[in-house]
Amino acid sequence: MVGLPNAGKSTLLSRISAARPKIADYPFTTLEPNLGIVKYGDYSSFVMADIPGLIEGASAGKGLGHQFLKHIERNKILLYLIDGTDETPFQSFKTLENEILQFNPDLDIKPVLICRTKSDIGNELAEEWEKFDQDILVISAVSGDGLETLISTLSKAVQ
Repeated sequence: MVGLPNAGKSTLLSRISAARPKIADYPFTTLEPNLGIVKYGDYSSFVMADIPGLIEGASAGKGLGHQFLKHIERNKILLYLIDGTDETPFQSFKTLENEILQFNPDLDIKPVLICRTKSDIGNELAEEWEKFDQDILVISAVSGDGLETLISTLSKAVQ
């Protein structure tokens, strides 16, 4: 999982796995990656990594960026979590994507999924969501909405 600070990465991991990362309402609660095993089907599972929040300048080492970005290289799929309350979600995605590709352009070949988090918060969506040219998974880790679809999509992508 890749996202800005407070995008809901740790909350999601805690809901779909047995992992218990520290969760708080302030940036940089997660200071090291957390792993969780997500089970699906009768006997299948995959490991999901909660990478600490990235910020602009991470590829240049800002905010422990290099340390966090190295963990992204090991993942098969990049799941971008974008806060549903973000007023500039497309710009946030582009910032994250830019930092990742500046760090390692080879990461461009990894499959990408985009997920809008915090769907339970009744804010009006920013028009910028229309700029995405791929399907957006919509979830609420708090209410559980969309989690089965997310797990199903991820499991198919992992296979």
